[in-house]
Amino acid sequence: MNRAWTEGPEGRLIVLAPVGKDAALVQKMLGPGVACTTCLDAETLRRELKLGAAAVLLTEEPLPWAGSVIAEAIACQPPWSDLPVLLLTGQGANSKGVAAAVDKLGNLTLLERPVRVAALSSAVHSALRARERQYRMREYLEERELADRRKDEFMAVLAHELRNPLAPIRNSVRLLSLGDATSNVVPMIERQLNHLVRLVDDLMEMSRMTRGKIALRPTVVDIAQIIEAAVEMSRPLLESASHRLTVTLPSESIPVEADVTRLTQVFSNLLNNAANYTDPGGNISIAARRDNGDVVVSVTDTGIGIPAEALSKVFDMFAQVADRSHARRAGLGIGLTLARSLVTLHGGQLTAESDGPGKGSRFTVRLPVSKREETQPASSAERTAASVHSQRILVVDDNRDAAASLGALLTILGAEVRVVHDGPSALEAFDQFHPQVTLLDLGMPGMDGYEVARRIRAHPDSGQTALIALTGWGQERDRRRTTEAGFDCHLTKPVDIDTVTAALASVVR
Repeated sequence: MNRAWTEGPEGRLIVLAPVGKDAALVQKMLGPGVACTTCLDAETLRRELKLGAAAVLLTEEPLPWAGSVIAEAIACQPPWSDLPVLLLTGQGANSKGVAAAVDKLGNLTLLERPVRVAALSSAVHSALRARERQYRMREYLEERELADRRKDEFMAVLAHELRNPLAPIRNSVRLLSLGDATSNVVPMIERQLNHLVRLVDDLMEMSRMTRGKIALRPTVVDIAQIIEAAVEMSRPLLESASHRLTVTLPSESIPVEADVTRLTQVFSNLLNNAANYTDPGGNISIAARRDNGDVVVSVTDTGIGIPAEALSKVFDMFAQVADRSHARRAGLGIGLTLARSLVTLHGGQLTAESDGPGKGSRFTVRLPVSKREETQPASSAERTAASVHSQRILVVDDNRDAAASLGALLTILGAEVRVVHDGPSALEAFDQFHPQVTLLDLGMPGMDGYEVARRIRAHPDSGQTALIALTGWGQERDRRRTTEAGFDCHLTKPVDIDTVTAALASVVR
């Protein structure tokens, strides 16, 4: 037994042997490896049982009064507990008292006297091991009940966070339907939709992270480019709170080898965290500098700060600041966890500092500077022109609104688009339209997207078309299935048009 309870009351063997030297003899037989507590009366026994015990060993003599006390304790046991009781009886063990004890004491082992030392020791240690397993079950149940409470709290926060952007979206849609929309309605919808998408993306990323399924796609890029992208992602939240943002970038280019999307997400999460925990009109800064072979990026705020005892826990999953009353939007409690994990994957470190409540905080990312030359990705406009203009694109989705809106966007960008809503129609359109790219939903009723993809790939002209999966399923096993079905790319809904055009640029043939 190696649990902490083995050294406390719960690890003891309670001994009731009031006749002669029986108690001392029992302790001598068991040796120093078993902690024993002797009881000589009912009140002492009742008190010691309340403190806890691993097992009870008694002789037949105190059974008339001790049996009732032990039975009371057993009746009050929690569901995980089954207190072992060992009874030293006379030969035959057929007295009325023993028969009654068998009925009342539950987990009872009878040992006939005289008992051998080896038999007593074996019985006692078996009882203690059984009790240890019960304690382990208690620990497991308690851990699950912590876990369940945190899950319930998380689900409540998630529901709250999802409702927040839905209300202005619903109101904005109503304004549009009434023809009374002002110029800020569309940007408002876009901001709130972006917030919803980020929530879902963070959940998916954290799921992949906890299962070790994240694979980076590193390129060499200037740290300033990543910071600028992160600032743009977080700017709506910063501006909505009237925060003053200061961005300090180095005069020289500092290249890092990074997955641009995910490292941008790191700095955006840190900026969002600062915005959420800083009162409106606060000061937030992000600054980058070279430190020998590293680049150091710090996000500093004048927010509510972090108590010293909480600094070591701010990166824990679902961790929240203790004083939520000042938090504008506390979030799901996974942003910092995800940020630290992504920084670690990049070979860096993320640390937190604060002088205490009300004194703001600073989060610092340290990353190695790349020794390779910086590469410049094509601009968004160049990708759009190359991937959309004059392309024949087939959109297949049983969600008619999603399909129609995506088709309209692609048409505006210069593509020739055909939209259908089921598998058989997709195969028919493929034969007639000869698309260069097919954007294909997976979860369609009847013939799903996997089957459509397999049939297209079996077609002799399928080498002339690229298949892009559009789906709400984004786990690693889902991506493996799309690859096996012949897809060239996997996009997780909801996707913005920039993501679609980037995917088109990567797969266009």
